[in-house]
Amino acid sequence: MLARCYVQGPKGELQRTLPSLVTVEKAEGNMLRVKRVTETRQADQLHGLSRTLVSNMVVGVSDGFTKTLNMIGVGYKAAVTGSNLTLNLGYSHPIEMAVPKGVEVKVEKNTTIMVSGYDKEVVGQFSADIRSKREPEPYKGKGVRYADEYVRRKEGKRGK
Repeated sequence: MLARCYVQGPKGELQRTLPSLVTVEKAEGNMLRVKRVTETRQADQLHGLSRTLVSNMVVGVSDGFTKTLNMIGVGYKAAVTGSNLTLNLGYSHPIEMAVPKGVEVKVEKNTTIMVSGYDKEVVGQFSADIRSKREPEPYKGKGVRYADEYVRRKEGKRGK
């Protein structure tokens, strides 16, 4: 029997099916308690995963999640038009990306993209999709990177 977890807050509502080796019950106040059904190694692993997933759901519907991406390169810019994100990343054509439901995208200074929403998985996946269009390269450091990401630089070829 699979357990369903449903969380509702000011930002939205989320639901998830949890494995049968763990149960979620409402404790005193507004606390949720994740418990193992059996004491096995797999139940222990799923207990930690389920606890984190439920915690992310609660934080998401109450506060939300934000990822910031920086674009570094000559002519790199982004713009939001309706429900699409348009990226100019040095290719011969602009890249159009549809913004998923429940995600909000803001562009500041044409080179900073802020992706926010209440579902951590969707925000993280959309940010990773944006980054994958032009990953940072180690020689000049050009590309799309997370704001807190450090790109290790390489020296490159040397002339004789």
